[in-house]
Amino acid sequence: MTKQDDPPGTPARRAAMRLLDAVLRKGLPLEAAMASATAELDRADDRGFAHAIAAEALRRLPDLDALIDSATPKPMPDDAKPRFALRIALVQALALNTPAHAAIATVLPLVDGGPRRLVHGVFGTLIRRGDRLPDPPHLPVAVGIRWARAWGDAAAEAARYGIAQPAPIDLTLKVDDAALVAELGGVTLAPRHVRLPAGTAVEELPGYGEGRWWVQDIAASLPARLIGAAPAGGTAIDLCAAPGGKTMQLATAGWDTTAIDLSRTRLGRLMENMDRVGAKARMIVANAAVWSPDAAADVVLLDAPCSATGIFRRHPEVLHRARPRVIKELAEQQAQLLAHAATMVRPGGRLVYATCSLERSEGEEVADAFAVPGYAIDPVRVDELPHGFAPDAAGYLRVPPGTLAEAGGADGFFVARWRREA
Repeated sequence: MTKQDDPPGTPARRAAMRLLDAVLRKGLPLEAAMASATAELDRADDRGFAHAIAAEALRRLPDLDALIDSATPKPMPDDAKPRFALRIALVQALALNTPAHAAIATVLPLVDGGPRRLVHGVFGTLIRRGDRLPDPPHLPVAVGIRWARAWGDAAAEAARYGIAQPAPIDLTLKVDDAALVAELGGVTLAPRHVRLPAGTAVEELPGYGEGRWWVQDIAASLPARLIGAAPAGGTAIDLCAAPGGKTMQLATAGWDTTAIDLSRTRLGRLMENMDRVGAKARMIVANAAVWSPDAAADVVLLDAPCSATGIFRRHPEVLHRARPRVIKELAEQQAQLLAHAATMVRPGGRLVYATCSLERSEGEEVADAFAVPGYAIDPVRVDELPHGFAPDAAGYLRVPPGTLAEAGGADGFFVARWRREA
């Protein structure tokens, strides 16, 4: 069968396979792979469906593979094309409410010859058996073990429930505005915060065009919240600033802010968002590992590059991309960035280090190893935090899986804060 003879809907499934391949074999983020993988799709709905298939398959990958392996004489390689095709067919039929006949008919053109018979046979066996996917999904084995050791069995179990449900949408408001909060609806979990249901069309919400808020998970807002409002003439440097939520928090809290990022494209998007909310900051394209300011700042915020395992609810591919070697290399990079960031703070100023990671090696271990002379830990206090968050015994802030579970959850995060005494 040629592409011209494909059943309707096959191109979207072919794009979904390219997306899975880009993530699992090439190690790319799902969003970064979208443009290339869906280039042949003309309709936005088809591109969205391809993304939905791939994202749901990544959420449920261990369980999909367990089903596939239960119906084959011996496990096929992880990167085998029939396994990819079966993942796409099964996740549609068992999780996305696609009729089984449509799920398999639109996937069979993605494989040829004997593999096509294998895919058809395995899919048919599983459907006839009435097999189902577990709810909530299982984490990848290595991730589940690692998080259970780090945060306990209850937190690892909470992560399963976290990945099963679409994450809500959090807005950070430009200023406290009770009238806007009432107009937006939702719930308020902190000052200048509104939480709305998953799937809310944000561009249609009140205040979007006027720049009265921006999208930012409540956990991601905590590092800048722990800096607070600026004193007169207070200066702040935001290292690795994009996508820019923290830059906007600092600027709208009165800080004279300089935003540093290596990506000109990402800084360009940040500049557009700053324009939308009517905030100002200096934007500098530079490598934070070597850049130095002309003068030391009152506050330096380092939201360091990391494995991003804390944002697994919205980006399930991180669970498969963040392998131990990658985590180790990123932790080493964070330690170097933190030591360099410490040179940018004036005496009496503060240094804040944050990561959206659920790995101790990208949080507590980096903070524990920080030993720049003249710095002392500035412990996070419970009265600085929204309800549901709490500092640990060391004065760090860790947001583990299960935080705010009854209110819709929060991304995994780590924050440490120091004051430069000399």
